[in-house]
Amino acid sequence: MPPPIPPDQLAGVTLRVGDQKGASQSLLRSAGLDDFPYELEWATFTSGPPLLEALSADAIDIGGTGNTPPLFAAAAKADIKIVAASQGNVASDALVVLPNSPLQSRDQLRGRTIAVSKGSSAHGQILQTLAAVGLTPHDVQLVFLQPADALGAFKQGAVDAWALWDPYFAQVQLESGARVIADGRGGGANGYSFQVAGTAALADARRNSAIGDYLSRLSRAYRFADTHREKRAQAWSEDTGLPIEVTRKATELGPDLPIPLDAEVVRSQQELADAFVTAEEIPRRFTFADYVDNRFASRLATA
Repeated sequence: MPPPIPPDQLAGVTLRVGDQKGASQSLLRSAGLDDFPYELEWATFTSGPPLLEALSADAIDIGGTGNTPPLFAAAAKADIKIVAASQGNVASDALVVLPNSPLQSRDQLRGRTIAVSKGSSAHGQILQTLAAVGLTPHDVQLVFLQPADALGAFKQGAVDAWALWDPYFAQVQLESGARVIADGRGGGANGYSFQVAGTAALADARRNSAIGDYLSRLSRAYRFADTHREKRAQAWSEDTGLPIEVTRKATELGPDLPIPLDAEVVRSQQELADAFVTAEEIPRRFTFADYVDNRFASRLATA
């Protein structure tokens, strides 16, 4: 591991950060923690899987995802390490239907079409939702769509249900009156999300130090957002163009909050990875702990 370099000596460093729908960028800005002592270059992605593809290709240095994208990346032997964890509500990890849908519960999903972003946290949630009622992905038809395409298909009734997360969950509830038939509270979801870094960036002393500073700021920003939800919603709306009503609803249940990247996190993620292998959604077994790097743990504990 490269020796740490003080933040005030990082001038000239450019840290490339992957973000989803303005999440981390607006989070840091709303907390007043975006005064970086190095250059920060944002790249926006629609979901975790393409973000991790960019990370593995060394197109970005670090980015945030839900609990499932790192599993698919690890199965593909991507050059990544999970360097920080957080945990949030699981009520927004939801499966929704249109208001006039005949579906009333997850017990009625057999044979139905479900839109989901492949390898996303919603994909993991669908796996657990189906398992809770004795079903597998083979008992339904998963239609793999990125959120923008899934939104159109859902509104047109081209799919029976949509597995999603915030802010899309808040958006479709407000715009279409979408009705929840299952969420993470009934499917064993762990609610984890992760900051994932590329191994090339971690091996570079200057970028490694910038990552440590970035993670510390993000940890503080999560806690600020928990006690300043209106400010968080305003910044999220400004950065993404989403209506303030959508971002307010998406912040109602509170933000993710930092947690240690400990043995319980590893155990839970290994269990989810193994479930994906059993369901033949991931092609090989692997050890999740091999993709965990706790080099920033002590720093984050005092952030």
